[in-house]
Amino acid sequence: MRPNKSVKCPDFPCSDVNRNCYRVPDIEIEPETIRIVMISEAPPENSSDYFYAKGNPFYAQTTVQAFNDASFKVSSMKDVLELGVYVTTAIKCAKTAYAISPETIDNCSIRILEKEINLFPKTKTILLMGDTAIKAMNLITRRKTGKKIIPSGSTYKIRKDKYFYDQFRVFPSYLQTGKSYLIEKSKRKMIAEDIKTAFEHAQT
Repeated sequence: MRPNKSVKCPDFPCSDVNRNCYRVPDIEIEPETIRIVMISEAPPENSSDYFYAKGNPFYAQTTVQAFNDASFKVSSMKDVLELGVYVTTAIKCAKTAYAISPETIDNCSIRILEKEINLFPKTKTILLMGDTAIKAMNLITRRKTGKKIIPSGSTYKIRKDKYFYDQFRVFPSYLQTGKSYLIEKSKRKMIAEDIKTAFEHAQT
């Protein structure tokens, strides 16, 4: 199964993104092997920096480093996938400004992200990497339950509480892509801790 063949944006309604940088992972996956879905923010402007691009893309570099920080010895996104982790973004088109509008997050969560998560029936944990992913997941759960799953508040204050939705345990964490990841040591430590805990739950 290739996710980009199974879920698509039908109408591109958003005005604050670059649709020329639209990305849904174009990789071959056995859906039943996925236990963890890691949701980042948005694809990069440069397609060669995307997680699954050829060579050594920047998004892959920082994601691989996050797993190494968590004591998983990986060297590529293929290795991460073989751990049972599917990495994607909450927004499927690149940003055109620092902030992403609530309307765009909602559009993408309805049209693609919710359906994308459902491609993987054995998933047990969802890692929300940053505020955009947290907002997207809250929109998904609010549509189904009437309530958001992750409460308001600073991530470092809420990340160790337990949040459950359907069969998933959901982890709010920090963004593992971008240049800031390389310099914010405290956030890197927390990301590593969240990845470890997500794996512990996925193996139960």
